[in-house]
Amino acid sequence: MKVALCFIINYEHILNKEDIWKEWIEYNKDIINVYFYYKDLQKIKSKWILQHTIPPNYIYETSYYHVIPAYMSIMKFAMIHDINNQWFCLLTDSCCPIISPKRFRYLFYNHYYSSIINWKKPWWNIHFHKRANLALLSEELHLGNDPWFVLKRENVNHCLHFINNQVKLTQTICNGGLANESLFAIILQIYKELTNAICSVSHITDWSRKTSATSPHVFKTANLLDIQFIEKNLNENKFAMFIRKVSLDFPDEVLKNYIYNYSKENDNKLKIQTPIIFIYRRIYNNSKQYTTYAFIIIPFLIYIYHLYLYL
Repeated sequence: MKVALCFIINYEHILNKEDIWKEWIEYNKDIINVYFYYKDLQKIKSKWILQHTIPPNYIYETSYYHVIPAYMSIMKFAMIHDINNQWFCLLTDSCCPIISPKRFRYLFYNHYYSSIINWKKPWWNIHFHKRANLALLSEELHLGNDPWFVLKRENVNHCLHFINNQVKLTQTICNGGLANESLFAIILQIYKELTNAICSVSHITDWSRKTSATSPHVFKTANLLDIQFIEKNLNENKFAMFIRKVSLDFPDEVLKNYIYNYSKENDNKLKIQTPIIFIYRRIYNNSKQYTTYAFIIIPFLIYIYHLYLYL
């Protein structure tokens, strides 16, 4: 099974910390697929980004307040592109990894069956602000979620099924604007999946120092407040994987220190054990041409693997 890194880029059509991303991904290239949703293909200059763009027929008109089509389209393409994609990490051009590749693999192997999405009751007055038009929905759907998160494959299926079969409700929510901060919690609630998800921040973001009413702090200089915020979140949140918003100017060496050195002692103690289902999938995919023997070979190899673990 794999992780789909789903980047939604706009404006300059760059990835602020592309080199850091490429180095970080290389460690886990066997379990990572990369996808880019864009607005204007002609603006993309990076060869690496161009290699991972989704087809033009998956691109729809979006805006800052109406970005749901981008979410759904890139997830749909990633679902189809590789049936092994199990985690779908939604990311922006200003996101950056903030944990080691080893810890990321550890989290995936141990929580591949769960979505990680921070949600709660709306933090705005739903009768004053029309965000997601929550006032028009039943009370149990008055929910808010962090706009960037990790969804498991089954929940992505729920999202795609919902927008195709609940068109009127989807339009009502999206017409309110900033629907990406409510729609996903609402969908999981409707499909009775919300309490099964891990309610935790996956993308650490500093909302205490907003740059605008709807935009969080931009990390630019690695000042004392930046450092304190990052370290506090890394120490307190075991599901923190990414950080946003990171400026082009933020020092690469600071980010690399957090990725590769800050938790090195603890990361070295992590025991990485491939889940049985991953091994089953890998063997099955590699043995499709031998379908007649696959269901004899696979259980035998899994049995051998179990023996190996306990020797």
